[in-house]
Amino acid sequence: MIVYEIKDGVAYIRLNRPEVLNALNKQTFDELFKALESASKDQLVKVIVITGSGRAFTVGADLSELRGFYERGERINHGDILRQRYNPLVMKLRTIEKPVIAAINGVTAGAGIGIALSADIRLASSAARFILAFGRVALVPDSGLTFYLLRLMGHGRLFEWYVSNREVGAEEALRLGLVDQVYPQDVFDAKVHEFATSVASGPLKSYALLKRAINRQILPELTEALEYEAFLQELAGYTEDHVEGVMAFIQKRAPKFKGN
Repeated sequence: MIVYEIKDGVAYIRLNRPEVLNALNKQTFDELFKALESASKDQLVKVIVITGSGRAFTVGADLSELRGFYERGERINHGDILRQRYNPLVMKLRTIEKPVIAAINGVTAGAGIGIALSADIRLASSAARFILAFGRVALVPDSGLTFYLLRLMGHGRLFEWYVSNREVGAEEALRLGLVDQVYPQDVFDAKVHEFATSVASGPLKSYALLKRAINRQILPELTEALEYEAFLQELAGYTEDHVEGVMAFIQKRAPKFKGN
């Protein structure tokens, strides 16, 4: 599920489920937390890079993991899933006192965007595409997205993106502040390594202190936003529209929402 390697002081954590666009299941979360913990403690690691295998960074939650619940008509507490998996991951990425780089190699959707925005720096391939996706299954943005996107885009653009379900390409993502650099797809890996090794050769202690200063400003509000997202997601997950959205996704058809 995860490929972990260290090269030139850079720990590469690669989400490795390309056949499902690196969708996140429980095993992936378990391995991802272990890799982050190892990288945070390893004195040989100066910088952490998270990326994906194949044509995706990650599309967020693996809905197929929950398919049986939906087919049996059982309701799922999505708030608890956020509290157990996604919210701790967001906080882990924010509180590791080493620079964390999200190398967004391709399509990124749902909670995957929140994971990317929780990194300190986001580098995107020209092939990167961002899809908010939550509206397609009648859920609210989570994984810190209501916090991050409101500050980056403003409430109007955030709401438009949610209701339109449209894709945002790499260049638009750069203009919106979703990413910090865009590199051509054919040289993306090389450019990411060049950037990461440059950071790794810098004043690491001052990087950690800057991250503390940033976190002092944002963590209180981010923590509150994560919990409120979990509360709202629990409500959204119990709606008929959510069940319809997921079943439509599984059955590969257009959803027929009724507003309840």
